[in-house]
Formats: sequence, structure tokens, C-alpha cells
Amino acid sequence: MEFHLTIRTMLLTPKLRFSYLPSHFHYTKLRIFSSSSPSPPPPLRFSPWSGLQSWRESPLNEDRFWGPNGPQPLLHSRHSSSDTDAPNTPAPLEASGSSLAELGSLVLSTSDPLTKSKLSQLAFSRWRYENLPIGLCHPPSRPARPPNPQLVSPKDVPDPKKSGLPLNAYLLHNLAHVELNAIDLAWDTVVRFSPFYDILGEEFFADFAHVADDESRHFAWCSQRLVELGFNYGDMPAHNLLWRECEKSSDNVAARLAAIPLVQEARGLDAGPRLVQKMIGFGDHRTSSIVARIAEEEIAHVAVGVYWFMSVCHKMNRAPCSTFKDLLQEYNLELKGPFNYSARDEAGIPREWYDSSSTKKEPEEKRKSSQQLSEVYDRLACIISMESEHSSINRPSR
Repeated sequence: MEFHLTIRTMLLTPKLRFSYLPSHFHYTKLRIFSSSSPSPPPPLRFSPWSGLQSWRESPLNEDRFWGPNGPQPLLHSRHSSSDTDAPNTPAPLEASGSSLAELGSLVLSTSDPLTKSKLSQLAFSRWRYENLPIGLCHPPSRPARPPNPQLVSPKDVPDPKKSGLPLNAYLLHNLAHVELNAIDLAWDTVVRFSPFYDILGEEFFADFAHVADDESRHFAWCSQRLVELGFNYGDMPAHNLLWRECEKSSDNVAARLAAIPLVQEARGLDAGPRLVQKMIGFGDHRTSSIVARIAEEEIAHVAVGVYWFMSVCHKMNRAPCSTFKDLLQEYNLELKGPFNYSARDEAGIPREWYDSSSTKKEPEEKRKSSQQLSEVYDRLACIISMESEHSSINRPSR
């Protein structure tokens, strides 16, 4: 019983706050099993994304410039409209930050987008090559943001025709906004949940720092391409829906995994191919190639979310499918199709988690009556209906 209560309190209790942690929490390794526990949970039976281990072991990716033939190291380019235009402020990161959590907090506290992107790479590089500990740090309540873009309600984000940008630049600006937020979302996960290092383990934090590094490259590509088109990130208003979803799950590891990798980033898998086709239809093949590469790399991020959500559910002896659906309801997380089944399958998201028409059920779910399942799906349908008018993460062009 001690194991289940501890894990549930630390990972799945909505009211958990840092102030609730005992003063010795960070320095005492938690006892996972008590003598009264008959046995640990059974081995986790789950086949993660086939490329997960190679992604984890891959060297630091320096391809931050989009060249004539695709991504390439920044130093090999004649000029750069992305990282080299950022203020020369990496020194604070070199001079301070003795742990991954502290470095992540510095990234979150950086307002200039291009500097944030560069510092994200430097933070991951320092942690990987200097053998720094995960550490412990409190994240800022909100990540620092530049004066532009102005953050407005989703309904106040201008339509393409009223934005002052051509369609390709409009869509690319939206993607750049998503990628900048993704940097902060990943680092916030590292920093905010650093008190749970003893439960989650080092690999959890390594994975999300790696995600943050990937997202920083994606933002650099988008920013570079916007400049090539004659625009800059910040030239039009943007919404703050992405961070709002992050705030919802600030007290719950399982909810964070559900909200960000399994809902938001999975939605990117759905939207990626459609965005590529829009760019091709507009005649912008260079931007379409950037979008296609970003969509391809996002599979790893969703796969990381699936892996750790499965792991957390296993620690709690909870059925992943029903737990995911419960979190959707509790945190008002919206599932919205059409779904890119092939990409979601590759990332490892079971279809029964998000598609009510799927007939495949996990053993734990089979024990539930059809009436209970129907009630879950009815609640989800109600949530989707209520929230759909507020969702503009992938706004259709008019």
C-alpha cells in the first residue's frame, strides 16, 4: 500500500504543490516498497517506438541552419538569419547553472526568442558533456516573453487575409510560435518536476531536455525561413493556448504527459502532412521541406510521452488507457481529429486511447462493462463539443 499511496500522491494528485514537500524530500531516497507490499508491479509489457534508443544515444545535433539541401551545421553556412542574429548573451549560461534544472530555469527566464533557442541548445550540451546532475530548481511562474508577438485571445488572432502576411508566412509564423512554446514546455517539465528525480529517474529528465534541444532547432529553422521571406517572428499576434495547457498540468506529472506529448504534440503529427501540402500548393517547396522534417522529428517527442506515461501508470498499477481518458476529463483536454493514424501508430499511441471507434481494448479495459465505457466516451464527446470553439491551435485558413 505504501508504494501506491506514495506514487499516487507524488504523480497523480491534482493538489500537489512544492510547498507540500517535506524539507528532507530532495535528499532522502524514497522507499518504494514496504514490507507489507507482496510484490512490485509486474514487468512493464510495452513495445516503445523502435527508434527511441537510437534517438537517446544520438550525438548533439548541430544542424541549426537550413541550407540549400536541408539542415546543416550553422558554422558551415555563409550567413544565418537565425542564431547569429540573436544577442550575444550565452555567457550567463556558461557562468551560472550547475545542474540541468538550473540551466532549464535560465532558458525559461530568457525573453528573446533567438537567444532562448540558442541557450536551450547550450543547456542540453553542457549537461550532456559536463556530466552535470539533474539538480533541483523552481521554475518561473511563466516563461519570459518578448514584447512581440502580442498574445491575444484565440478569437482575436487575425485571419490570413487580415494578418498582413502571405499564406506561407502566416502558417510558418504559427508554426514558429508553436516551436518556441515547445522549448518552454519541455524545459518546464524538466525544472518543475525535478523534485521527483528519485521516482522518475535521470532518463526522464534527459529525454525532455533532448526534446527541448530538438524544439530549439525547429524554431531556428522557422525563424530563418521567415526572415528569408521578408518577415520576423512577432510580426503578427499569437495566442497563448499552448502555455495555458501547460499551466493546467503544473501539479501533476501524469497530466503533463497527457496534455503535452499525447495531446498537443500528437496533434502536430495530425497537422504536419496537411501543412506540408498547403505549402506545396502555395508553391513554397523550401518551407514545405522544413515543415516535413519538423513533423518527422516530432514522432520522437510523442514516443517519449507514450513511454513515460506508460511508465508512470505502471508505477501506480493503473491501466494506461482508462487513466489517460480520466485525465482528459479532469483537465479538460481536447482530442480533435482528423487523426494521422500512421504517424500515431509509429509513435506508439494505442488507438483505443483516442479513437472511440477502435475495437481494440487493453486487458484492464476488458474488465469494465460496456456501460462504463459508454459513459467515458459520452463525457469526452461533451468536453470536445464544449471546448472546440476555443481551440485554434491549427486554425483553418478562410
